[in-house]
Amino acid sequence: MSGENAVRRRKGLPAAIRRYVVFFFLIAFVITCCMLLFLHNMQISAEISFTKEGIRTAAALTMGNVLFLSLLCTVIDVVRRRFMVERPVRQIIKGAEKLMRGDFSARIEPLRGFAGEDGFDIIIDCFNRMAAELSGVETLRTDFIANVSHELKTPLAVMRNYGTMLQSPGLTEAQRMEYAKAITEQSRRLADLITNILKLNRLENQQIYPAAKRYNLGEQLAACLLHFENTWEKREIDIETDLEEEVFVESDDELLSLVWNNLFSNALKFTESGGTVSVTLKTDGDYAAVRVSDTGCGISPETGKHIFEKFYQGDTSHATQGNGLGLALVKRVVDIVGGDISVESEVGKGSTFTVKIRRVADGDVQKNP
Repeated sequence: MSGENAVRRRKGLPAAIRRYVVFFFLIAFVITCCMLLFLHNMQISAEISFTKEGIRTAAALTMGNVLFLSLLCTVIDVVRRRFMVERPVRQIIKGAEKLMRGDFSARIEPLRGFAGEDGFDIIIDCFNRMAAELSGVETLRTDFIANVSHELKTPLAVMRNYGTMLQSPGLTEAQRMEYAKAITEQSRRLADLITNILKLNRLENQQIYPAAKRYNLGEQLAACLLHFENTWEKREIDIETDLEEEVFVESDDELLSLVWNNLFSNALKFTESGGTVSVTLKTDGDYAAVRVSDTGCGISPETGKHIFEKFYQGDTSHATQGNGLGLALVKRVVDIVGGDISVESEVGKGSTFTVKIRRVADGDVQKNP
């Protein structure tokens, strides 16, 4: 922002000099005309009669000429204001009215000539950037509402269908259990979606503030991974771990647990039975690097560009297994705790998510056990 102000000051200086030169020549012209007219009238009066009456006549003529020149300057100033002030103001008001009506495509063309040098171009530039930002926010809001509506309707439709089927007479106990289980799973998915929306909203509105404390990152990773033991055993997925010992971080453990749980859940979700999920923890200079890899379907480069956006799902074949909010939560949490996240992937070969968090030096841990 300071750089922009400096540019504006540099641009404003030549404009101020030009205005000074214009007014200098204008005033010099008016004064010179008045003096020449006065001297001319004095000369005429002297040729006729250099008397008090002649001087009064010359002064009256000079005053009349001054009034005429003042009127002429007033007309010129009115015309100047009409084109250099009122016209830009009308354009800005017109653009603002479009914006208030919800037309976020409203833009104002930059001015040319002296009108732009009076600061209107700066105002117009700020207006256009504000309109562009609002347009982007409106697009995100519209997409968010559309995606939320879709994500809410899907499990509700499934629950309604299975609920209707449960009312059918003659169902076997196994069928009733199957339908009830499907309703339970969809209600859990719906609850998870609402929970993630609320969490993401609180994170984006900065209503959650990290409570930093020192703890062993390897122990946290192991504990989070064990929560998914039933999943990997049921699907016969091999788990490989390489966790460096005594790696400490100073961060919010609850927020970071969201990161690990989402990354582990995604890795297991997109890995076929018999595949492998690996978790590594290594020190990398001042940072602790956590890598979560899988041998799943992988993602394309185009999908990788949008993978951390809300509701984005590059692999629609697995869309029913998630709601597209997990990685958006991960990205927001990592940003809040001052870390970094990246993804490397190849279609058909799997993905690797790398999270880097600033670690606590060994000496600091010994001083503050």
